[in-house]
Amino acid sequence: MSQNTCILFCRCGAGVISNEKTDQLANAFQQLDADVYELRDLCALSVHEKDVLQSIGEKYDRKLVVACYSRAVENMLRQAGIELDGFEFLNFKELSTEQILEKLTDTYQLASGEARYQVQTSELDVPAWFPVIDESRCTLCGQCARFCMFGVYSFDKRSLTVVNPLACKNNCPACGRTCPASAIMFPRLAENSALAGAEPGEKKAAGGAKNGGLFVMLNERNQIRKNIFRQGVVQMAEEERRRALEEFAPKRPKREGPVDAS
Repeated sequence: MSQNTCILFCRCGAGVISNEKTDQLANAFQQLDADVYELRDLCALSVHEKDVLQSIGEKYDRKLVVACYSRAVENMLRQAGIELDGFEFLNFKELSTEQILEKLTDTYQLASGEARYQVQTSELDVPAWFPVIDESRCTLCGQCARFCMFGVYSFDKRSLTVVNPLACKNNCPACGRTCPASAIMFPRLAENSALAGAEPGEKKAAGGAKNGGLFVMLNERNQIRKNIFRQGVVQMAEEERRRALEEFAPKRPKREGPVDAS
């Protein structure tokens, strides 16, 4: 029995790929015999219309997500409470249109034809810029929550949660730059880096602190911290946070001069 399959295509509102490539992908998907959902955009839907994503997911055995880095998208859906069974990911930042189409037709056996194409648009006027936590890497050090000054996180020694994603300031990935484990990601960040969701270059200690490899994990974190300071990343984060604070600080009313009583 063939699998019930759909394509979830993120038309990213942050422009992490070019408009030309986005249009190429949309045109290519319309030539497939498949149910295609163009999401405008996936980040905003995961915050504001979770039920839409959940209902689509429940209709299909296999969901092929064409979006940015799979580490970022998978954790974003998990953070939104979306059931991840049957989701598979294709990265349009790394794969060309031709490579994605080849995978859809050869690996996933989708035939040519006329797509049943639907557009799902978020009601969120400005799609949110917000952090996504990679729980498999997070060591619960709390650095990101302490660095953020906008109330995005809730943190204690047992949990770190994004509780107020819309309080995050656009173009301020500062908290993620300070994370010693590369556990904080911003899917809407245009750069190709671990901060945007690429796999971190350093090798993660097997088991991690949560499973007993405490000294190995602490040593890894200390080394990463040294690298962060050496590359000036913390200074960059502080500058990004300062700009965000200045941009959103309440404007002080201008002082009026003394009134002439004569």
